[in-house]
Amino acid sequence: MNPTPPSPPAPQASVLFVCVHNAGRSQMAAGFLSHLAGDRIEVRSAGSLPADQVNPAAVEAMREVGVDITEARPKVLTTEAVQSSDYVITMGCGDVCPVFPGKRYLDWTLEDPAGKGVASVRPIRDEIEQRVLALIAEIDAG
Repeated sequence: MNPTPPSPPAPQASVLFVCVHNAGRSQMAAGFLSHLAGDRIEVRSAGSLPADQVNPAAVEAMREVGVDITEARPKVLTTEAVQSSDYVITMGCGDVCPVFPGKRYLDWTLEDPAGKGVASVRPIRDEIEQRVLALIAEIDAG
């Protein structure tokens, strides 16, 4: 008789990153959170007006630090995504993000990397990484 393997632990929290185009800031944040937290935290990202593709400068900036977001695709923000997330982190999406009781909302004021080259995106990337590390610590502290 083969013992049943243990089930992987359920994620301890779910996080939704939202920006307007879901092509830069929110994709970098989602990439960092997935990379740094693994399966411990469920990660989503979306945009109020999603772009056609992820910003190539953001993809390159993340590749430089060993995080691959080449398969990421901008997605439209849905009410369901907000409802099913414990943390909703907005990055310049204004009032378009629906608000539900019981969620933890954070607004990260970050420069928009749209139209910038990799050199200009690096400081934004680095600030996002620091904020994601702080978020992981907050979630882990529970």
